[in-house]
Amino acid sequence: MSLVFAITNQKGGVGKTTTTVSLAAALAHRQHRVLIVDIDPQANATSAAGVSESAEPGAAEAGARGVYAALIDETPLLGLAVATVTPGLSLIPSSPDLAGAEVELTSVIAREYRLKRALEAVRDDYDFVLIDCPPSLGLLTVNALAAADEVIIPVQTEYLALEGLGHLTQTIELVRASLNPALRVRGIVLTMFDARTNLARQVEAEVREHFDNTFHAVIPRSIRLSEAPSHGVPIQSYDPLSAGARAYEALADELLDQLTTSISGGPDGT
Repeated sequence: MSLVFAITNQKGGVGKTTTTVSLAAALAHRQHRVLIVDIDPQANATSAAGVSESAEPGAAEAGARGVYAALIDETPLLGLAVATVTPGLSLIPSSPDLAGAEVELTSVIAREYRLKRALEAVRDDYDFVLIDCPPSLGLLTVNALAAADEVIIPVQTEYLALEGLGHLTQTIELVRASLNPALRVRGIVLTMFDARTNLARQVEAEVREHFDNTFHAVIPRSIRLSEAPSHGVPIQSYDPLSAGARAYEALADELLDQLTTSISGGPDGT
């Protein structure tokens, strides 16, 4: 059975979608079967992965409603998955329809488990599922946390980087207590790091002081990372030799090493 990661931070512009798509592509390059679930109504992960309504036969039907159909109409996810330009990487697309999902789900029984139930039918088809969450702590994010095994939190290395992390941690604890007791935070990913500034180094030191599960791999501020989504490909396809691509490759290796250690019973394993 696959591992499901919720990539979340209620602050916008922290590299959440870039981390979702780039990490997913790096895992796919390592011969893993990977699925991105885009539950952000802005659909940035959908476009960044190169999926559009005309991407391929059948994509129009999937892309038109995507994860909205799974959450609202309980349409099976298997028929909504769309192949991306990266071999081994598939995506459940988002759409503007999803913006109204929180209101539509208000009166639904067990509404927090809609995504979890949808994923149960396809988990055996993938090694990793990465959920790109909206920049909020609303019902869509709660659905992601209820469905996930682990959480990865991108944090921008800028002023007030820790602002809001307390609220997110609080939400994760509430979800763990009432909806998903097995949920754990895998780690913090430092993004948009500029080694030329004292501020970035100070923020990095502060985050690492407060969160000992911060990944060693650090994602640099990179024009190439910013450009890749506009071309509809992950950074590994757009510029595989760039600093951003190498950073996400290092993050994927670090994550896989941690998971291997956990399974074999090392420092993180029991």
